[in-house]
Amino acid sequence: MNRLATLAAAGGAAYLAYRWLAPGYNFRGKHVLITGGSRGLGLVMARQLAAQGARLSICARDGDELAAAADELTRAGAQVCAAECDVTMRERVQEFVAVAKRRLGPVDVLINNAGIIGVGPLEETRLEEFELSLKTHLWAPLWFTLEVLPEMKARRAGRIANISSFGGKVAVPHMLPYVAGKFALVGLSHGLRAELAKDGIVVTTVCPGMVRTGSHRHAEFKSDHEAEYRWFALGAATPGFAQSAESAARQILRAVALGDAEVITGWPAKLAAFTQAVAPGLIGTVSALTNRYVLPGPGGVGPQRVKGSDSRGKTPDALTVLADRASARNNELSAGAPTPPPLPTTA
Repeated sequence: MNRLATLAAAGGAAYLAYRWLAPGYNFRGKHVLITGGSRGLGLVMARQLAAQGARLSICARDGDELAAAADELTRAGAQVCAAECDVTMRERVQEFVAVAKRRLGPVDVLINNAGIIGVGPLEETRLEEFELSLKTHLWAPLWFTLEVLPEMKARRAGRIANISSFGGKVAVPHMLPYVAGKFALVGLSHGLRAELAKDGIVVTTVCPGMVRTGSHRHAEFKSDHEAEYRWFALGAATPGFAQSAESAARQILRAVALGDAEVITGWPAKLAAFTQAVAPGLIGTVSALTNRYVLPGPGGVGPQRVKGSDSRGKTPDALTVLADRASARNNELSAGAPTPPPLPTTA
């Protein structure tokens, strides 16, 4: 038994040494395309890649946010191609990738990061929200991947990172459209890794836990939207539970450089994913109890979606100060698109 323990410890130490010392992929001079790169985690990754000498193509729907991000990255010394793009429309994806390749050459690294967050009970959730989540979190990454694959295959080289979520490993109540899209992306990403390895292309699945990106301002809340905002924003602001965007970005880019199959960032997400794998009944019971006794029920504004910036209500500013500072750092303060109108009331 002692010998086995010694061998296990030696093996673990050797693996950690390899992880620490392995040179990995060099982003310098590489063309990296990041969807949703104008704010939040996408922008933080773009900053770190700019510091490593990468050429950057970024897209987003909000032109003002995009211009601000492009200006910042250019001033940091990066070559930047920035264009508005609604990733839920395949023709816009094709147009953007074509522009990016004309400006900066073939794409070496694709980071599918664009995402949307909606929070509310199932009773107030409409089918259109599931469709939008799947277009954003599943179809858009697939469309972007198909656009860059031919040249990656021809070179027998390329990296693809699919930014899923802790919510793609563990189902979170009151976020079912988001969960469905992120679970789908995890499956797609693992399958792509298996099928593209023969072509020299490395695919990494990324599942961040709660990250202080400042996205609580842009997430959309419904029903009792102020109460829904409160639990979400507190989770995104609590030290220890929520990780800084800078730390998460470093872990993600390190995993991409090493060619890891999957990375889960933040210890709460790692613990929850492990528990889901070994004791799914326990996770299911905890989630059901949380939904019944902790999360708000239906009512309020019903199926209408209200942005986080308009849902603060009585949530004390002091409780979300870290997340609010992240909003200021990561280009999340602009009003962006207007609050969407209510969805049809038919299921």
